Amino acid sequence: MDTTPASPTRRQPWWRWVPIRRLRATDRARIERHLLALGERDRYLRFGYPASDERIRHYAASIDFGRDEVFGIFNRRLQLLAVSHLACADLDEIGAAATQRMAEFAVSVDARARGRGYGARLFDHAVRHARNHGIDRLFIHALSENTAMLRIARRAGAELRSDGGETEAWLHLPPHSLLSQFQELLARQATELNYQSKRGQRQCLHLMAWGRHLLMPDRATSR
Repeated sequence: MDTTPASPTRRQPWWRWVPIRRLRATDRARIERHLLALGERDRYLRFGYPASDERIRHYAASIDFGRDEVFGIFNRRLQLLAVSHLACADLDEIGAAATQRMAEFAVSVDARARGRGYGARLFDHAVRHARNHGIDRLFIHALSENTAMLRIARRAGAELRSDGGETEAWLHLPPHSLLSQFQELLARQATELNYQSKRGQRQCLHLMAWGRHLLMPDRATSR
């Protein structure tokens, strides 16, 4: 396997910044709703098989938020448009001086949010997060027909290995840097401000709707 460090992924203009938030166990129900909303074709590409509702619920319930990292992109109504799962693992290699760490990347995007580059955004975010947390390789297992995912991996400099209808992509990550750590910190703070702003707007709308309900008597009872 080629051990050349990963080449930087394509940078996006700052004005097209997309807030990507780290998801927690409290977001499990949102993740489940997002995955259940995927169509049959999207489920097939995401999981590698036509996942049933029961399998999706089992998957969402089994996510280990203490070990893995899950990231999401929200719309203004705080609905998840895209979700990535970075499943982390330690590799004890024979003869290695120290334990190496790897992570498997997977992503799903709502059909209504296609064409916005959310998959690539989440991949770039996962790469930076993995670098900053001592992970030296990223792994993607995808169906060979999942051209969108494989295109993202190829552009990042991953080595692709195809076997029938499945493809493995391995991306070696360079060590973290002060810049990568600062970028992640800045993005996390900006994303949290964005999320809390959206949350505040939603709460205000709910209060306004509740106020209108109190101020306007029900027509049926006013007759």
